[in-house]
Amino acid sequence: MAAPPWADLRDVHLDTAPRTDAERARIADVTALPQTFDTPWRFEENTAGAQTVRARTTPDAFSQPAENLTFAQELDFRVGNGLFRRLWVSPPASTLASDGLGPLYNARSCQRCHLKDGRGHPPEGPDDSAVSMFLRISVPAASPQEVAAFIDGTHPTAPDPTYGTQLQDFSLPGHAPEYRLEVTYDEVTVPLSGGQSASLRQPTYRAADLGYGPLTAGAMLSPRVAPQMIGMGLLEAIPAQDILRLADPDDTDDDGISGRAQVVWSDVHDQPMLGRFGLKAGNPTVMDQVASAFAGDIGISNPIHRAGSGDCTDAQTDCTAALHGGDPEQGGLEIDQQGLDLVTFYSRTLGVPARRDVDDPQVLAGRRVFFDSGCATCHRPNHVTHRLKGENPASFQLIWPYTDLLLHDMGPGLADNRPEGRADGTEWRTAPLWGVGLTEKVSGHTNFLHDGRARSLLEAVLWHGGEAQSARDRVVQMPPEDRAALIRFLESL
Repeated sequence: MAAPPWADLRDVHLDTAPRTDAERARIADVTALPQTFDTPWRFEENTAGAQTVRARTTPDAFSQPAENLTFAQELDFRVGNGLFRRLWVSPPASTLASDGLGPLYNARSCQRCHLKDGRGHPPEGPDDSAVSMFLRISVPAASPQEVAAFIDGTHPTAPDPTYGTQLQDFSLPGHAPEYRLEVTYDEVTVPLSGGQSASLRQPTYRAADLGYGPLTAGAMLSPRVAPQMIGMGLLEAIPAQDILRLADPDDTDDDGISGRAQVVWSDVHDQPMLGRFGLKAGNPTVMDQVASAFAGDIGISNPIHRAGSGDCTDAQTDCTAALHGGDPEQGGLEIDQQGLDLVTFYSRTLGVPARRDVDDPQVLAGRRVFFDSGCATCHRPNHVTHRLKGENPASFQLIWPYTDLLLHDMGPGLADNRPEGRADGTEWRTAPLWGVGLTEKVSGHTNFLHDGRARSLLEAVLWHGGEAQSARDRVVQMPPEDRAALIRFLESL
C-alpha cells in the first residue's frame, strides 16, 4: 500500500538546519531521563531553555517576552502585544485600523479570551460571562470534505449550514447573537485512599436562545475554554519527526498507551501538516491558530481567512451583507499580513516561567510519583527544538513542556463525542503542563481541562480515563502523602 502523502511530514513553517551526528548525540544525552529522583535534574529549572523568564508571583507571570529576544525582536513583541490587546470596534469607525468587529463574535480582542495570556474559565453562575469559552459545532458529512480527503483517517464532518464552525454569543447592534451558553453541573463523589474523597462536577452544556433557528439534525457541540499562551513558538519548533517517533497507534509495546498523530490541513502553507495547537491539535502552526482565531472569535478578516463577516454562513444573510471594516491600505482586509505577523510573533515568543522549588523534598517525591504512576508516558517531560537559521529565538533549545503533542483516548468521562480531523470523540491532545502551577496567580482560578470542569489539579487527574485510566487509578489508591506530593510537584511546574 502506498504511503499517505503526509507520511513524511515536513516542518515547512521553519527554516531549519540539519542536525549533525554530534548534535544528535548531545540531544540523546540531555533528554535521557535520570534514574534517580532524590536531586534535581540537569537544566530542568530552565523550563524553556534560553527563553525561560524569572517566575513572577503576579498576574503578569505569563506576559513577559522570552529572555533571549534581541532588542529589535522585543520591539516587535511589544507591537504584537498591542495588537493582541486591541479592542476591535464595529465599522464604520474613525479608527480605521481597529474597525471590523463581528458582526457575530465571541470576544472583542485576543486578550479578552486569553486574559493575561492565561487560560479561560467556564461561566460561574448566571451573571458570569462566557467570554473565554464557547461551543465548537460541526455536523456529520457523507464523505471527507474536499481538502480533508487528502488526509488519511480524517473523520467526515462539515460546518453547521446555519451556525458555521463555532457558536458566537455576542453581536453588533441589529444582529442577533447566535446563542447563550448554559452550563449545569452534577456533583460526583470519588472515594480516595486513606479515607479521603474528592468531588467532581459533571457538566451539561446547552445552546440556549438560538438566534437563527434550530441546529441541524446531528449537530455535534464541543465546549472549549481558551488555553494559556506561553511557549507556543517552542512547541512549534519541536521536529515533527521527533513527535511522530513517539506515536504508537497500535500499542506495539503493549503499555496501554497508543498516542496518535493529528494531521490537519494548513491554510497558511496549503498542505497537510502535523497538528500541534488547539485542544484536539486542530491547527499545525501558530499562524494558522492566530489567523483562525481572528476570523472565528472576533470576525476579523486577514490574509488567511478573507471573509469580512468572519464565521457567518450563507444562511445568515444580514451578517454576510453587513458593512465590514476592510481598509484599502490593507488590501481590503481588517488586519493585514504585517499585523498578522506581529501577533504571531508575540504568540510565539511569550516567555515560560522558570520552575520553582525544584529541590524541595516534597516536590522531588512528587516527581517520582509522577513517573511511577505512568503520567510521564503521555506528558513527556522534555524535547529539543530544531536548529533554526537566522536569529530565531526558538532555535536548539532544551525545553520541558511535559507533553508529547499526540492524541490520546481519554475515556467516556471527558469525551465530547465530536470528531475533529483525525481525532475522534474521545481523543484530546496531551496538554502541556509548563506553567500550570501559576494558573491561579495569572488567571485568578484553578479551572483545568478542555472545558474548565476541574476546579483543582487533583480533580483534573481524577477525570482521566481511557489510556490514562491505570495512571488515574494509581493516584486514587496511593497513600495520601504520595498524592499530596504529586500535586505539589505539578504546582512547581
